Order: sequence, then structure tokens, then C-alpha cells
Amino acid sequence: MNDQMGSSSRRSELRGAIAYVGGSLCAEWSSGIEEFGGFAMARTESAMVELGTVAPAFELVDVRTGKAMGRDDVFAMSWDESATDQFNRMPGGGTSRTGRHGLLVMFVCVHCPYVQHVEEELGRLGRDYFNEGEGPIAMAAIQPNDVGQYPEDGPDGMRAQAERCGWTFPYLLDEAQEVARSYGAACTPDFFLFNAEMKLVYRGQIDGSRPRRSGGGNDLPVTGEDLRRAMDAVVAGRRPDPNQRGSLGCSIKWRT
Repeated sequence: MNDQMGSSSRRSELRGAIAYVGGSLCAEWSSGIEEFGGFAMARTESAMVELGTVAPAFELVDVRTGKAMGRDDVFAMSWDESATDQFNRMPGGGTSRTGRHGLLVMFVCVHCPYVQHVEEELGRLGRDYFNEGEGPIAMAAIQPNDVGQYPEDGPDGMRAQAERCGWTFPYLLDEAQEVARSYGAACTPDFFLFNAEMKLVYRGQIDGSRPRRSGGGNDLPVTGEDLRRAMDAVVAGRRPDPNQRGSLGCSIKWRT
């Protein structure tokens, strides 16, 4: 939650749980409240959707272009038009530079400190794997928060974030929150990596770095190593290691 906490009872929610973060043990609040610069946030972990789940279809507006885009539109953005459909859908994509290998769907927002902590790395991931539609992995970011409660997460803020961070992949607004629910998204950021057959192969953290905050966080650099390792496996036609550590972030701000 991004509002000032006025209730001491809310501050006393379930503290002191021990979590493994970035290779070291630290005390964190479990499904409770954390503070960032005087504001309180609900710390939430990924729901760890079952591997093998097929990517749900969707159609949302890309705030960068104003165009409606579906799941298959995003996936098709980096097909090799000179190759056969069968070739494009093969895991690993053969030797084609632009053949389809997989799809990364990221649930993010503007105001969450956990997203802000990794947003520049998301831009680097976009340049390395999406490359404006010419790379081996299709990518899309989806903003699922209720913009009525959090107007900074609306289209203007989203466009500013994308420009600031160099995001060239589609940035979609899930105003009805139906897509977030269909994917089983729970927090921002929450990552879902699918192979060429649209089957879920990774739903874990981007890496072990966490933003500094009251009572927690670490000083590990943001490298994206966990997600990059999974994406490299997909590009190579291999299954990522199923032993995955869930993403951690702010709870999605559902409509009430």
C-alpha cells in the first residue's frame, strides 16, 4: 500500500519472518508491511504458478503507441517473416536471428520501489533479448494496478517510465485487471517466461538484489542473472532449471 499508515494495528502485522534473499538470510516481514521513505508497502511474493501452464490470451492497449495488442500480436513481433511458421515456433529457433524462441510477460507498475529498483535492468533485458522486435524473445510489460487509487500508475506515468528506462517493448494497461488475474500475478514485479509453445517455463525473481528499506534489503547489484539464465535456456531450446525462487515486490493494487 502506498498510503501513509495511520493504524498501529496494521503496522504490527506478522513480522520477523526469515526469508532467504540473494544468498544471505535476513529478517523480513512476511505478507505484512514494509516502509520506504516514510510510506508503507505490502510485501508480497509471486504465487509461483504451475510450470507448463499455457499463456492466457489477452488484448490490451499499448500506452506507448495507443494500439490494441493481443498475446499473439506480441509474440509475432519478432517472427522471422522469411521462415516457415513451423520454424518460427520451434524451441531454439534454429539458426535464425529473429526466429521465435519465447515470450516474457512482466507485471510491473510505476510507483512500486521494487519495480523502480530493477526498471533500468528491464530496459537492458529489452535491448538484449527483444531488440525492438528483432531479438529472440518477445516481451511485454503489463501494468495491473487500479489507477483510480494510484493515478501515478496511469498511462502518462507509464509512458514517462518507458521513455526514462528505454523500454521499447509494448507497455500495456490492464485496466480491468482481468489479465493479471488470468496469469495468477500477485506482485510487482512478477515475471512469466513462456517457451515457443506458450508453456510456462519460468516464474521467478529477476535476481537476488532487493531495494534498501526499513529493516531489510541488500546491496547486491541488479544484474538480472536469474531471469537472464532462464531466457538464455529458452533461446538455446532448453528447459530452465525448475528450482526457481519467486519474485518479491509490492502487492498488486486490486480494485475494491
